[in-house]
Amino acid sequence: MSYPRIISHRGGGKLAPENTLAGLELAARLGCRAVEFDVRLTADGEPVLLHDETLRRTAGVAGSVLACTLRELRACAPLVPTLDEALDLCRRHRFWVNVEIKASKGRESEIGRHVGQWLAKHWDGFGVVSSFSLECAIAARRCMPQGKFALLTTSLPEDWRCRCAEIRACAVHLAARHADPMMSAWLRQAALPWACYTVNQRWRAERLFALGCAAIITDRPDRWRPEEM
Repeated sequence: MSYPRIISHRGGGKLAPENTLAGLELAARLGCRAVEFDVRLTADGEPVLLHDETLRRTAGVAGSVLACTLRELRACAPLVPTLDEALDLCRRHRFWVNVEIKASKGRESEIGRHVGQWLAKHWDGFGVVSSFSLECAIAARRCMPQGKFALLTTSLPEDWRCRCAEIRACAVHLAARHADPMMSAWLRQAALPWACYTVNQRWRAERLFALGCAAIITDRPDRWRPEEM
């Protein structure tokens, strides 16, 4: 598949509140063609954009996202958008989207299935789905037979071929510090494009592109011109 070279991390990277509509709007103003954001489920089954399992860091209150209804979540964290609101904005800006599903321990399959069903019904599929939880990704894949999935990992595991087969991955996403020529050669032989996170320096991005990286996920999309994205 074809990847945009620059993917704005958590909406607008470090330039706006993470995983918010404001961040997505900022990415659009910068000329970004692609964004990444995190999705969690509320207690009443609403997919929302949030990275952490709790609200402590982003909203300053105790409590799990999974324990809050959407109404309760909005009362303490009004900037948190629903996945529906975020994807509507992405469609208007024609963003390629990396939807990263965040799974909670013990509920990986349930969350993957629920988000996968939602995406299959409401999303046009312009982008990829990923999750650090293989169990979550497998459950989502079963609900999205036509969707595009990327294997998300810190470093390339020994069984990466099996994992890619399980979710029928069309790409691999991994931490930039673990990218090396051997890994690049393996993925090239498998015809799998790969992307790296989180890359905020141009010089580092250029080294990765020279190694064969298809895209970088960055907190500083402002360091690239629109025509470079």
